[in-house]
Amino acid sequence: MVNYNGQLLPATTTFLNHENRGLRYGDSLFETLRVVDGKVIFWEDHYLRLMASMRILRMAIPMEFTMEFLQEEIIKTITANTLHGSPARVRLTIFRNAGGFYLPDSNQVSYCIECNPLKAPFYTMAEGPYEIELFKDFYVNDDLTATLKTNNKIINVVGSIYAQENGYQNCLLLNTNKRITETLNGNIFMVNGTVVTTPPIEDGCLNGIIRKKIIEILGKLEGYTLKEYSISPFDLQKADELFMTNSISGIRSITKYRKKDFERKVATDLLGKLNALSRLT
Repeated sequence: MVNYNGQLLPATTTFLNHENRGLRYGDSLFETLRVVDGKVIFWEDHYLRLMASMRILRMAIPMEFTMEFLQEEIIKTITANTLHGSPARVRLTIFRNAGGFYLPDSNQVSYCIECNPLKAPFYTMAEGPYEIELFKDFYVNDDLTATLKTNNKIINVVGSIYAQENGYQNCLLLNTNKRITETLNGNIFMVNGTVVTTPPIEDGCLNGIIRKKIIEILGKLEGYTLKEYSISPFDLQKADELFMTNSISGIRSITKYRKKDFERKVATDLLGKLNALSRLT
């Protein structure tokens, strides 16, 4: 079942058409959420990011779009898909209503909520090799729109195809200054001894929720130093460890970049602390 503006519809229902502005212009935002036992993990952070993004894109925020309302709609969708007692992946999409060309007829919005089951109720450290490479066919602009979770993800799509064609599990994206911004589906962290570095938002990386949580955790831990600093491709081969973060997998260790193999000690340490934090919110 899919939730379209509060209506629960079979997933096979045709409820969007060729005039949808998300399809026509990528005029759309989305949040990918982890829900466990009816609880949306880090929901306040996701909600605040969504509201801020809607304001930046000049979308009209409906009066009913409170934290409580959207959470109830998410849970309603989960329940309709018999996933209320199970871990689930949820996508909440917001798009400007149909009408107009580049200039919309209205700034009013609609929403769509869909969900799928997840295997584990908590973040786990995936085993096995996870090799990455640079994706250099296209570059990310280091501006405010690059930090938003919009439907304009063609670089991520083409990069994912490139990774599959060349036997990599993921790729790193570069901005127009040839600095590392993120992976195809998450933020990137680099570890050198006790120093953990992640690219600053100003470099064009996604303003990720788990990125924010890892920064919060590191800020409270003795023994680690966090730096938000630009990372060049040359820095990667001098690192002890690389890991990526997103809202579904939490933390994923990168095991190889070119000829360099990496540890996973810091990522494993932080994963436990991230799980503990997720249970508190």
